[in-house]
Amino acid sequence: MATWYEEAVFYHMYPIGMTGAPRQNTEEGIVHRFEQLDKWLPHIAEIGCTAIYIGPLFESTTHGYDTRDYKVVDRRLGDNDDFIRFVKKAHELGIKVVVDGVFNHTGREFFAFQDIQRNREHSQYCSWYKGINFGWDNPYHDGFGYEAWRNCFELVNLNLWEPAVREYLLGVIDFWIDTFDIDGIRLDCADCLEFSFMEEMRRRTSAKKADFWLMGEVIHGDYSRYIQDGQRMLHSVTNYELHKGLYSGHNDHNYFEIAHTIRREFDENGGIYKGMKLYSFVDNHDVDRIISKIRNKEHIYPIYTLLYTLPGIPSLYYGSEWGIEGQKQGGNDDPLRPAVNLEEVLKEQQDCRILKWVTWLGNMHREYKECLAYGRYRELLLTNRQYAFARFTEEECLVIAVNNDEQEVSVSIPVPRQDMNYVNLKTKEEYTTENGRIQITLQAAGSAVLVSK
Repeated sequence: MATWYEEAVFYHMYPIGMTGAPRQNTEEGIVHRFEQLDKWLPHIAEIGCTAIYIGPLFESTTHGYDTRDYKVVDRRLGDNDDFIRFVKKAHELGIKVVVDGVFNHTGREFFAFQDIQRNREHSQYCSWYKGINFGWDNPYHDGFGYEAWRNCFELVNLNLWEPAVREYLLGVIDFWIDTFDIDGIRLDCADCLEFSFMEEMRRRTSAKKADFWLMGEVIHGDYSRYIQDGQRMLHSVTNYELHKGLYSGHNDHNYFEIAHTIRREFDENGGIYKGMKLYSFVDNHDVDRIISKIRNKEHIYPIYTLLYTLPGIPSLYYGSEWGIEGQKQGGNDDPLRPAVNLEEVLKEQQDCRILKWVTWLGNMHREYKECLAYGRYRELLLTNRQYAFARFTEEECLVIAVNNDEQEVSVSIPVPRQDMNYVNLKTKEEYTTENGRIQITLQAAGSAVLVSK
């Protein structure tokens, strides 16, 4: 059965950054910056995105992941009513809304941690956190130790084996579904979460909203552990393996890296994640902007072609449709999360080639979602500098070809549907199948998407 999330093209919003909200949450009152975010919705729809991943939104102290109140939208962005209206407007445009779920840890200003600070051994919340030890100390000199996420002591690790913690967090999810009508959750640090907790979350959310989507942030390891049979765990996880291949495969003129990653993951004859829908991206709020990573800026075009056409659920990070630069500075993520004045950038960048290409790809993905969401994958041609593959169903076949060379090149591609001819969806040029192959010319740093006819 078709599902919205398997067919989706996501737009990733980091609202604290894109609205220019202060990094330190010292606001005495509520600042209604959702008025800025509302303006992005028509743009998101216009470029072919059908879902939004937005977050973090929980009231926090700094960057959004040090939660201090799970049931309040961060006051730097607005209030709960603002987000209710945002989701409603998105839904009216046919856009689903997925939020960040920060459930591995809380900030130090969360009520349970503050109770431990006040009452020490007598706090009823000592079991809510990992490693509470009153014989130790921590860098903040609270007079007790605790386990922190990656030794970032502003992030205190929750004890997800504690039934009261689980019930509290599941109640938080119920609250966000009931109050805001969200369509899914991206689980921050999913590779740190207890599997039984994620299983319980899947049962709870599926019973509450049948098409509710759970996607986990997982960087390394076996992604299938978090999805399993697709019925009990998460629906999807982040495909960091492909993310790495997409930029380094172009920087090194090595399409073998990308193709072998896809072959390993999704090949129709033994791919280890065959049938799974992983979440694909070329950049996000934690990694350098794609345009800053690639040596040849023209490679942005075949990279985006691959993002939208290889197996997976594609996601576009805000601002990258205009080629915004951004690199970490000494571990500081702020350069990856800049403020963007949408009205100004739309006026200044109305002729932006990257925007036009991404828009074309997004709308092409919507038109051919059967092939791209559910179709088979088959490698057709592979060299260091050229790569072609097919996405096809019984009724339809797409042939995608990319070129990372600095020169125009002519390639002969074997096609899976040899009884059909093909047409370039962008240029409308027609290609005749001869001896089971088609001959096409690819521009330098170019790509082509063909459809059977």
